[in-house]
Amino acid sequence: FWAHAMDDRPWGGPSPPAVAYVFVAGRGTEEIAGQLTDFSGILQVDGYAAYKALARDHGGGIQLAFCLAHARRKFVEVFKTMQSPFAREVIERLQAVYAIEAEIRGSSAEQRLAVRRTRSAPLMAALKARLTEMVGQLFSQSKLTEAINYALNHWDGLTLFLRDGRVEVDSNTVERSMRPIAMGRRNSLFSGSEGGAESWAILGSIVNTAKLHELDPQAYLTDVLERIVSGRTRSHQLHELFAWNWKAAHRRAA
Repeated sequence: FWAHAMDDRPWGGPSPPAVAYVFVAGRGTEEIAGQLTDFSGILQVDGYAAYKALARDHGGGIQLAFCLAHARRKFVEVFKTMQSPFAREVIERLQAVYAIEAEIRGSSAEQRLAVRRTRSAPLMAALKARLTEMVGQLFSQSKLTEAINYALNHWDGLTLFLRDGRVEVDSNTVERSMRPIAMGRRNSLFSGSEGGAESWAILGSIVNTAKLHELDPQAYLTDVLERIVSGRTRSHQLHELFAWNWKAAHRRAA
């Protein structure tokens, strides 16, 4: 499964939160390129090589924002196994950035960007200086060196949030959307067939988008299916049953 998720709520944007899952037979550049044929803009991802190849092949039409949580996780692993003081220092520096993000969540993109430039940018600049200073002092094959190089090699995308107030510091929007799929996979063990996987992707998209809008999926699906089967909602009106439109209609009725 590939998951495409968006959530404008942290910066008060206009689009409703949603997630769509796509089942394909592989996880390479070709598969993701086929899903984003006409896409241009910012794509927030982890450091997987297929995304980088996709961005290169699009000639600048796709800009990658990388994930601070993934970079932080590598230092957490080093600290857990080696009790490295430097890994702990990096974690604490990133915690300060996350604390600022917690304060500005829900503000406009312009307000977020202004705060980030004033308060977060100096923190990130100081962190980069410390990473650059330390990497030359370490054994090249160490796990700490690997964590530092990951951060430095992805730095431009890791700091895109300092140049665009809409961008989050991490890709947790989509990470959270993959959690129920991973749980379902563990419980189900398999999807039965490719057709079953495609159905699972569709149902997962509907159910988990409903959850993003704080709807009871069972109540929502029951009403949606009754409307479709009874003919109250016709084929040209199906957009009215999207989770955000359905929720707005029920609020008006209430």
